[in-house]
Amino acid sequence: MNPTEQVQLGKTSLRVTRLGLGGTAIAGLYHDVREEAAVQTVQRALALATNLIDTAPLYGAGKSEQRVGLSLAGVKRNSFILASKVGYGLVEQRPGANEDIFFPFENAPPLRPVMDFSYDGVMRSVEQSLRRLGLDRVDILHIHDPHNHYDEALKGAYKALDKLREEKIIVAVGVGMNQPKMLVRFAREANFDCFLLAGRFTLIDHIDAKELLSLCIENHISIILGGPYNSGILATGSTPGTTFNYLSAPPDVLEKVRQIEVVCERHSVPLKAAALQFPLTHPAVVSVIPGARSPEEVTENFQMMSYPIQEAFWDELHARNFLPQEARASS
Repeated sequence: MNPTEQVQLGKTSLRVTRLGLGGTAIAGLYHDVREEAAVQTVQRALALATNLIDTAPLYGAGKSEQRVGLSLAGVKRNSFILASKVGYGLVEQRPGANEDIFFPFENAPPLRPVMDFSYDGVMRSVEQSLRRLGLDRVDILHIHDPHNHYDEALKGAYKALDKLREEKIIVAVGVGMNQPKMLVRFAREANFDCFLLAGRFTLIDHIDAKELLSLCIENHISIILGGPYNSGILATGSTPGTTFNYLSAPPDVLEKVRQIEVVCERHSVPLKAAALQFPLTHPAVVSVIPGARSPEEVTENFQMMSYPIQEAFWDELHARNFLPQEARASS
């Protein structure tokens, strides 16, 4: 599969490459990354002609956006497509405050994320993001993880993003989360261009995505697939201590990956290559955005996306019911 093939994003004028870059790792996800290495990581992705860069205020309390901004300084604006998110404001830390937000970032700035899906909160968030990025616009804005805030996100955040789209300050409006069922609701009730679906249409986790993907095809909504390695296990394989969706992988998941590894070995296909290429077997998915914390990881992802996989490999996975029948690969 060609990592640099460009595909139209929804009904917009944007064309994104099949392989992009997720911005969680460079923000210090679990382990910090030196600023120089973070900048080199983003720049390596651009040097390989992949154009979609994804970030968010939540990632490292602004550190991901700040580092992406440093990486893009002096880069021609039409050579990349930048996605960020709204829904988390950043405020000064308060001793003892607990916002109950998943925040596994090391050496973050002295700020804390606070959920805010209001119209005014979104407008403030966009202004702050642009300052951190050092840019005058972003291309895609996603409503970020509105799990228990559907109504507020639709009535507040969506209206703000829709206005920014009408004013051509942004091009595409999306939602980024790991809940296919809630994304179905969004697709039916508002005019979205794309969704960032995290870890829910992968080689081992795709049970609840069928309705969403079908609806996206019908409504010309593009899926960007985040977390293609399910936080680790599809990169490391079924090794002891590996993680699945940010927790220790349970025995049934480990066993499923072991069985897939047997098929991979029989067809001489690296597990990472299968993990990166599988989501793109569905026509609703336009791009896959694995995270990376070094230029070498970016290069490896590029190579794994480019790895030639024969149809027989996918056929066997389908025959053994590891993959949904509606997703078919092209070699």
